[in-house]
Parts: sequence; structure tokens; C-alpha cells
Amino acid sequence: MLRKEVNDLLTQTDPGTPMGELFRQYWIPALLASELPEDDCPPVRAKLLGERLIAFRDSEGRYGLMDEFCAHRGVSLWFGRNEEGGLRCPYHGWKYDHTGQCIEVPSEPVESGFCSKIKLQAYPLVKIGDVLWTYMGAEENMPEQPAWEFALVPAEQTYTSKRWQESNWLQAMEGGIDSSHVSFLHSGGLKTDPLFRGAKGNQYNQADKKPVFEVVESEGGLFIGARRNAEEGRFYWRITPWVMPCFTMIPPRGDHPMHGHFWIPIDDENCWAWSYDYHPVRALTADERQAMIDGHGVHNDYVPGTFRPAANKDNDYLIDREAQKRGETYSGVKGIAIQDSSLQESMGPIVDRSRENLVSTDNGIIMARHRLRKAVIALRDKGIMPPGRTVEHQAVRSVASVLKADQPFVEACREDLKVRPGQKQTTV
Repeated sequence: MLRKEVNDLLTQTDPGTPMGELFRQYWIPALLASELPEDDCPPVRAKLLGERLIAFRDSEGRYGLMDEFCAHRGVSLWFGRNEEGGLRCPYHGWKYDHTGQCIEVPSEPVESGFCSKIKLQAYPLVKIGDVLWTYMGAEENMPEQPAWEFALVPAEQTYTSKRWQESNWLQAMEGGIDSSHVSFLHSGGLKTDPLFRGAKGNQYNQADKKPVFEVVESEGGLFIGARRNAEEGRFYWRITPWVMPCFTMIPPRGDHPMHGHFWIPIDDENCWAWSYDYHPVRALTADERQAMIDGHGVHNDYVPGTFRPAANKDNDYLIDREAQKRGETYSGVKGIAIQDSSLQESMGPIVDRSRENLVSTDNGIIMARHRLRKAVIALRDKGIMPPGRTVEHQAVRSVASVLKADQPFVEACREDLKVRPGQKQTTV
């Protein structure tokens, strides 16, 4: 359990909050590159960390991310004209470049220099892989650009999606590092989902529903090991890397693509659940990519024209009680992603952690909270930069492996937990 003041410390991310300042020390996913597909395309709203922003791609292909509202009288620049190297407010014609600098005010003489005095808050926006990333902190603290493996492999080897989740980021992220629920909530998907089924490891998941958790600190966060019984004298290990503040990678299954998440706060009661799949050594097959587009694996389908899942709280997640009775789905909700989001959203916008009763399988969650709290306080009180910002901390993989009973998982899998370009993932 957490006291309310600690829960607030970890869940509130608006400007000026301690956790908000921590998130602002990292490059975070802002938009899919496909949302700004060409020069001078329509601008896109982007709310991140409690800030309402507008993103656009100018006539020269430069990306901009800045305050959504015109500095003149507060009109939303979503209505703006993206033309001739800038975004123009349609109300009185004020125009801004990709850095947020006002470059034209038609009503004022050029020689007055008025434009030079007007600049919207703006943040860098860079394309790496299928994602547009932003850094919202102080320029002098900007880390190297992100180097996650899924974003660096060739385009044919990776696929990324995002969905709007109607809950605080922390309860979503905690679901991502909780391996014990898989044997229950996702048991049907292990048998039927085209991006999960057929792996030998699924049998271990189904046979042993009481995993033992061992959690080890890494330089960037944690390695969370879930141990299940395998053949005599051996254990099946699923090792989940968590890199601060919100990156998780789910242990692989067979030769299926690897996958994981980022959990990015929109505001205190909503987050973006970013989901990626990639294979380190081969292209995704046409069937795999289509399955991802169709909402299988960690992805989902949408309300048309939005990033809201088609199955959402307004329609009770399309729950099917008959399928639940038949054992096709454990909760009655279809799809790995929505099975997770439905339960996490059911906790309320920000779960009251003073009422929870944690057990041994929650050790990863307990240690993640501890690391987050420690890092937030160190940044707030001493200005110490948090872990997870360096490319070395980002060079991790998840692992699924069968080990001898006396082998410590981190020592046995030390090399497997690193990115090894050109080499396959360690999987069962």
C-alpha cells in the first residue's frame, strides 16, 4: 500500500510536479510518424504531461511541437494553415515556425520588430523509427537521442501502435511489469492469438500458475524474473526489463516478434499506451503485420478516426459472458491489450493504493515504485539526473529461458539481456 502523499508524488505529472519534472528529463514518444505523413500536412493535437500542444511538419520537412494556442488571443492552432514554412493562425494571420518563433504578424510593421518578442513554448521533435520523439526538459540537460532496438531495426522488422487509455500512467505501467496475471487473464490468448500461440513456453505458463518472483536492480531500472516449474530440476524464467520511467519489454514466445510498451502520461487521469513489435533478425511476415494491424497481440482496433479502442468503457469493452463461460476468454473481454486496459481502467482514473494488499508476486511493482520515488526525490531535492536516460541503459532485451534450478537468472542470462545486433532473441 501507499500513503496518499506518496501516491500523488508518483502519479501527478503536470508542469511543476516532481514526477512531471522527472518525465521531462527523457525523450518520450509524442506521435506516430504516420500522423504527420508529408510536408504541410494538417497539424495534430498532442497532449503530453498535462500540456496541450500542437505538432506540425513544415514545407521543408521540419517537425514542430509547440503550445497549442496562439499568443495573440488564445485561438487553437489546430485550425491553423500549415503553409510556406510555418503554421498560421486563421484568426488574424499570426504565423509561427517549427521552433515556436512568431515570424509574421500582418497587422504590425516589419520594422517594429514585434515578431521577435513573441515565441511559443516549443520542444524538439525528431523521427526515429516509426515514432516522433520529444524532449520537454531544460536544454542543458538534454540526453542523447533514444536508441531503443525496436526503433533502430529496419522498417520491415518493426511495427508500432498507440492507444488512448483512460487511467493514470502508473497503474498501466504496473500491469506491464506484472507477469503473474498472464496465466489467468491472458490464458485464452496464449492458445489462440496468432502472435502468441504455439510457443513451448506457453505450456509452462499454463501448468504453473504460482510463479516465484525475483527482482534485481539494473543500471537503468529493474530486471523482473518470474520463475515457473519446467522439467525436473529446471525452471522456466520470463525476464522483463523495466527501464525508467516507463519502458517495458515482454519476454518473447518462440520465434514470434518481441514486444513491449511505453506508458506516457497525457494528464493525471489518461495516458498513451504505446505498443511495439519487432524481430531483431528478420522481417515481419505479411501475416504477422496484418495480425498487428487487426489488433492482435499487444495491439487493438479503434473507433474509426481516433486512437480510442473500439472496445472501451462506454460499451463495457464488448464483454462476452458466454465466451467467458466457455473458457475462450478468462474475463470475457477479447484481445490481450483490451483485457489489460479494461481492468486497469476499472480501478478508477487514479487507483487508491492505500487500500491494496500486495503479495510476493508484486515484488516487481514494489521495487519499481521504490526506484521511482527515490529518483523523483533525488531530482527534486538534489538535481540528480535519473537512470534510464543513456543509450547504454536502453540497450536491453527481454528473455525467456529454461535454466537449471541452481542458476541465478541474471548471471545465466547476462549476455542475453543485452542488445546483440544481428543475433536472435533468447526465447522458449
